Formats: sequence, C-alpha cells, structure tokens
Amino acid sequence: MTRLSPLSVPYRAVQRSASIVFALAFFAFTGGTAFGGFLGGLGSVALVGVVVIAIAGYELAYFRRFEYELTPDTLDIRSGVFSRRNREIPYRRIQNVDISRNVAQRLVGIAAVNLETAGGGETEGSLRFVSYEEARRIQSEVARLKRGGTDGDAPEPEQELLFELTPRELAIVGALSFDPRLPGLVFVFGSTVFPVVASYVDVPLPAGSAAAAGAGIVALVLLVALVSWAAGFASAVVNYYGFRLTRVGDELQYERGLLQRYNGSIPLDKLQTLTIEDNPLKRRFGYATLLVETAGYAPGSDGSNGSGRAGRGSEAAIPLATRDRVLGLVADLEGVEEPTFEGPPTRIRRRYAVRYSLVLGAATLALYGANRFLPQEIPWFVPLALVPVAVVAGALQWRHRGYALAEDHFVTRNGFWKREMRFVPYYRVQTVIERRTIFQRRWRVSTVTADTAGSISLVGGDATAVDIEVADAAELRETLNGRLREALSARREARQQSRQAALGIRAAEPDRDADEYGAESVADAENDVSETPEFVEEAEPAAAEAAEAEDVVEDTDDADDADDTDDAGTDTDTDADGAEDDEDETEETGDPFIWGESVESGSEEGDENADDPEESSDERGAI
Repeated sequence: MTRLSPLSVPYRAVQRSASIVFALAFFAFTGGTAFGGFLGGLGSVALVGVVVIAIAGYELAYFRRFEYELTPDTLDIRSGVFSRRNREIPYRRIQNVDISRNVAQRLVGIAAVNLETAGGGETEGSLRFVSYEEARRIQSEVARLKRGGTDGDAPEPEQELLFELTPRELAIVGALSFDPRLPGLVFVFGSTVFPVVASYVDVPLPAGSAAAAGAGIVALVLLVALVSWAAGFASAVVNYYGFRLTRVGDELQYERGLLQRYNGSIPLDKLQTLTIEDNPLKRRFGYATLLVETAGYAPGSDGSNGSGRAGRGSEAAIPLATRDRVLGLVADLEGVEEPTFEGPPTRIRRRYAVRYSLVLGAATLALYGANRFLPQEIPWFVPLALVPVAVVAGALQWRHRGYALAEDHFVTRNGFWKREMRFVPYYRVQTVIERRTIFQRRWRVSTVTADTAGSISLVGGDATAVDIEVADAAELRETLNGRLREALSARREARQQSRQAALGIRAAEPDRDADEYGAESVADAENDVSETPEFVEEAEPAAAEAAEAEDVVEDTDDADDADDTDDAGTDTDTDADGAEDDEDETEETGDPFIWGESVESGSEEGDENADDPEESSDERGAI
C-alpha cells in the first residue's frame, strides 16, 4: 500500500485552519476584549493555538490512515480516521483521471488526483495530495490497466498532438468570450453601493426627463456589457492558458489553466456527445468551440470539494479554433460531417415573434404600472420600440434550429446567441421522448428529445429537435428507436465476433445463407474434428468456459459494467449504498401535468439492452 505525500500534512492543515484561525484571531482582538479585556484576548489566542494543534493532529492521523494501491483489476483506497472506509474501484468504470494543481501546490510539488466515474454524485476517488510525479504515474498506470496491460515495461502508446492553443488564439478566446453571470452581480453591487455613494456625494440627477432616463438606461446596459466582456476575457485566459489536446492510444489527454493547472484524460469509448458551440461574434469571424461530454463529471471539474461544477456536463476539447478545424476533429473522432438540417415549419417564425413580443408587452405593462405609482416619470413606452427587434429575433431563432439523421448519428442545432450543434451516436441514446406543451398543441408541433447518459434533460443538455410537425415528430421518434436497435445489434454482433476470434472459433460469414451451410457444413465440421482431435480437447473446455463467461456476463455484467448507474466501486462503508435506485426506471406513457403531454420511448431499447448487459452500460450509459 502507498501513502500520500508527507507534504500533504502541513498543506492540508494550513488549508483547513486558515479560515478558522482568521475568525478566531479577529474575535480575539475585537470582540474578545468584551469578555475580560486583555485576558479575554489572551484566551482567544490560546483557543486559536488549540484549534491549530487539533487540526494538525487530525491531518497527521489522516495521513497515517490513508493508503491506496493499484492492483491488476481495481484501485483500492483505505481511509478514515474515526470510521474506516475500504473502497475498490474497478478500472473499467473509471471515466477520467484528472490532475489539478494550484499555484501553492505547484510551489511545493504536490497535486490532487480525482477519479471520476459515471453515474456518481461526486468524485468517486480523490487523492489529496501526492507528488506530481506520482500523480502522472497513477494516471498512466490506470490508462494502461484499463487497456488490459499487465507488463509494466510495455511501451507507452504514441502521442498525437491534436490541438495547441497559441497566445494569439488565447487572446481571441478572451476577446470572443462573454460571461453572462456578471449582469446580475453588477446589478446587486450597484444597487447596494450606489445609495451609499449617493449619500456622500451630491450628484445632480435630472428629474422628470424621459430623455435623461433613457440615456441612463443605455449607459447602464453598456456598462454591464463592458464589465461582462472583461470578466469573460479574464476567465477564458485563466482557464485555457497553455491548452494542449493530445491523443494517447484510446484516450484524449488535455492540459490547461494558469492559476489552477489541470491535466486530465477523456476515454474515447466513453464519449456520449460532441457539441460545436458558437455565438454571433464567433460565427462572424469563423470560429467555434468543441465540447465533449462523458457520462461522468465534466473533465477538469473538482466535485469533491465543491469548487467545481456540480453534476454532469461538458468540457472544452477545443476552446476556440476555426470552424473547419473543429468540424475536421469531429469527423476524425466520430466519422460524421456537418449535415443538411431540416428546420421547423415556416409558420413557427410567427410563434417566436409573438413570444418575444408578449415579453415586451409584459415589460411595458410593468413599467406603466410603476409609472402610475411612483412619483418620478418613467419612460414606460421604451420596450415598445423593440417590437421590430422581437420579429427579427424570432426569424433568427427559427433559422438556427433544425435536426438531421446522419448514417450513425442524430444531429441537432439550436440557439442563436449561444448556438449548439450536438452529435449523438444512435447507440448512445438512452430514451427518446416526444413532448407537446399546451402552446405547441395550438401550433401542431412537438419536441423530440434524445436523452443520453451524459446529459441532463431538465436543463436542456440533450439533443433536441424543437417545434417540428406532429407527424414528423412521431416518425422521427420511431426512426430513432429503430436505428438505436440496429446500432446496438451491430455492436453486439461485432463484440461477439471479437470474442469468437479471441477463442479461435471461426464465425460464419454473415452474407452467406443458412442453406449454404446445411448438412455440408456439419459434415465439414465433423471431418475437421476427426482430423484434429487435439484441437477438440482444447476447444471444448474453451467453448465451455466461453459459454460460462457469457452466462456470467448476462447475470452479473450489468451490475459490474454499469458505469453510468451503479456506484463506481465496492464500498464497505454502510453509507455508500450505490445507485441501484437509478435502475428502477419506469417507462413514461404520458405527462401528468396539465400544461403539456409527452410520449417516451425506451422500453424496447431497455429490453434490447437487457439481452446484453454491456450494451446497457457501455453503449448507452445511465440515466
């Protein structure tokens, strides 16, 4: 068993005690004097010392009680100071092995290792902290053992550099980035600070002037846009500084980050969805972003300590490149090119225009009501000037929506300000859902969603064909179900042939008719057996073992290989009860809500995958 780095003890102790010590020190030199003056402050200092010693003692005990080991099949972790926890994480369930280092960690030469698995609610395994060399060793060893390697001296797979972000491209990433979270923060900050500043500074504000009020609103909007753009620029530069993407065997490996340096892996066989994302600025200059999505946490996220993104999501495989280059990488990874999309019916343009106009109408009514009750004049009619903009926005929304059925992928496109083109392999589709809201029923359209294990449909993370004709939606749903069955059948057949080849069994050619074999094939097989008795003695046990293995797979692999539903490892902690509830999915036959209705298809696919448990996990992932 291997221990963490000894430097992790002081680092973790300082990290944990910093906030506590600061709070107690502040109390000691301010509020502590109220409880005895100097003696109260001295007591607080003593309390700070006791807390520091207690934290240091706990971290030392944590270091001595934390051990891990890379076995041929699992990564074993033993931890716990007061309650012991033994965990075995099979390599086949590990989605990503991410290494993260902030500035302080880089100075002392340590790193955090996060092992992400599909379907878990948090990081499945976390080593905090090991030396950077040990972290790289763990990453490469897990990748080698996942490939089935047993020889520690085997050569590393060849590395192929797919993309490297140059300083010029990094500046373009920042210039074309926009952080939408900033407007709310600016509003809260301004509404809090401005009254305080105004109480000290006598600023003459014109009252009762509609022109002045309108100019103030425009100035505020421009200020918020400028601050949001500056924040997006800084965030992009910090996140994607030194970005590199390489292919190593059957994995994608990336490095990125200025203050927090990430080094992670993305298994190619765990990819759920590829997404090309852009906005009006990127489209204007011919750039796009490529996102990859697996069934686990987003690569590079740090879910264990709450600092990263919670739940599942995407990570940029290419933060910014020319659109042709991004499409070329998609073709290289998935063998699919940008198709010709079939958009919503023409009449839907009016629906979008009406929707945006109603929003403007509601804003106008709200301002008019405020104008009646507030003493200062408010230009309540300003939103009405944006009605032509609403019409144009509706047309743009309609133009940028569509779907396509490629040979092996379902492709969708949605959005104008943030347009996303999603490529989903048919065998990755989890459930096909058709929904109609009360408003869509009026326009005789539906929305068809292809749910995958890597996305969360409640937040719009799935491939979705929005506002298509009702008849086309029903046909699309049936087509997706059919292609899903065909894709799963083809993959199952390919896997079976691979197993037979590994056992030395020659499979019948699929294009020959069964009649061609008949008795002649049986006779040939008997002759072969009579001529090679040694092979029979070896093949029969092998075939029996293969049959037993097939039965074991049928009975147990669904629980073993369900990276996307079960708990990622064997956990002897009584609190870790797995995620078996996720397997109790029931087929939806309708939406109980009044506001819409839905038709969900998935039971046939579930039955199909029940025949081959590996398909229900590796091919489709978990809901």
